[in-house]
Amino acid sequence: MLRSSLFALCFGLSSLIAAPLGYANGIFQSVSGDVRAAAGTAAPVSVSKNQSVVPGTTVTTGNGAQTVIRFDDGHTVVLNENTEFLVAQYSFDKDKPQSDNIAMRLLKGAMRSVSGLIVSRSRNSFALLAPQATIGIRGTDFMIALVNPAYLSVLQGSIAATNTAGTATFAAGATATVASATALAVAIPASALPASVAASFSNLSSVAIGAGAGAASGAAAGGVTAGMVAAGAAVIAVAVGAASSESSDLPISATNTNAPHPF
Repeated sequence: MLRSSLFALCFGLSSLIAAPLGYANGIFQSVSGDVRAAAGTAAPVSVSKNQSVVPGTTVTTGNGAQTVIRFDDGHTVVLNENTEFLVAQYSFDKDKPQSDNIAMRLLKGAMRSVSGLIVSRSRNSFALLAPQATIGIRGTDFMIALVNPAYLSVLQGSIAATNTAGTATFAAGATATVASATALAVAIPASALPASVAASFSNLSSVAIGAGAGAASGAAAGGVTAGMVAAGAAVIAVAVGAASSESSDLPISATNTNAPHPF
């Protein structure tokens, strides 16, 4: 208990110090409407354009709100309205690829993820966790919406969605759904999307992503390869294992085994 309390205090102080000095790993590139962020256990506060984002930050968007978060390696996340999103881990040093690591959680709502340099050079270093499945990628621009079930749309590259039922891979142009954590993700026609999800995906896909994000997208745009499937499965296996570990306070890691622990 004492160790956890000390960690929370240190994390909160480091987050407050990091933001004004520019030591964060990302920024809010654009903010529209009611967007709030909370570092660690701190109370959520309203954010503004160019404000810093650090690991451990939970971001929430209100009705009609939207925000674009851009990370140091160019990885970009677009959050739709009524969304809750956690930056569990982020580590990037342009001179040390072995430290690359991105782990994120979508808790509710809808989002778009456009990969940057980390995925380009360390394809196993990304994991996005959702209640129904964990998503591994290789040079990808994709969207996900949680309405129980979860829905996926791949704009570019490929993704691998894994849960206890197994792993399913989807290439550019695919639309899929995952009914639960025990059901395999399956492809569906875009016309089968619920109206609310189709509207969310339309909003997210219309956002222009700046240069730098999606740097690796072209390499994977040709479809799913055996390497992509293996990479995605590796990301998922480690992320799911971490999620089910006894130490629930620790954030989820992707599969870059050389990456240092953030604490």
